[in-house]
Amino acid sequence: MTNLSFSSLLLSTSVAVAAGLIGCFALMRRMTLAADALSHVALPGIGVAILLRIDPLAGALVTLIGGALLIWALEQRTRLATETVTGVVFSAALALGALLATGDQLIEALFGATTALSTWELVAGLAGAGAVIAFVLLARDRLVITFLSSDVARTAGVDVRILSLLYLLAFALTVALGLRYLGALLMGALIIIPAATARQLARNLTQALVLSVALALVAALAGTWLSSLLHRESGPLIVAVAAACFFLTLFRRARVGA
Repeated sequence: MTNLSFSSLLLSTSVAVAAGLIGCFALMRRMTLAADALSHVALPGIGVAILLRIDPLAGALVTLIGGALLIWALEQRTRLATETVTGVVFSAALALGALLATGDQLIEALFGATTALSTWELVAGLAGAGAVIAFVLLARDRLVITFLSSDVARTAGVDVRILSLLYLLAFALTVALGLRYLGALLMGALIIIPAATARQLARNLTQALVLSVALALVAALAGTWLSSLLHRESGPLIVAVAAACFFLTLFRRARVGA
């Protein structure tokens, strides 16, 4: 295995761990649809970066962080559900992104592409994934209380507004980290599908977190291996493996129930 392939594998597994953890709390916060929509907010940033001839991932990160801040601000001001606010921002971002990025560049932005990692991309990616993982593990109990009952969380002394903002930023960062491999259309799937599969199997939150991370890792590793075997882009194959695990779980539960 070359250094390049090892670097790509290291980063993809780190992103999978972050996605698995973030996804469990996305389900708890009822962000199933919002998770996929938020990933599309990256498109305008990718389009602007392409026009300016800078790294598209840098543009995507800026737009995702800005989108997370905008969603949080609108959520606080309007008191609408996160999915509703995200849907509005998503629609505007998708239209703007389609205008700014065209042709092959748009396809790559939507579905991802496996290209060589630069040193700064590897370092920044690992640092970002590490920050997301650390945040979820350290804020786990506060996130649970907040997402189950914000009133109870406030009574317990949790700053609900700040914690919600930090979660949205961690979510946006996770999406940005996975854009290289899965693109804007597919990254939300890696966050949601392993977590949804884990929900079917787990009996408590700890089991759900462990299973979600394990399933995301299986999807990332198996999808990457299949892509090298079939000479296809890794993104669709990673999501296909994750979806296969989900449906196998449903089949297993149906047989047990019968």
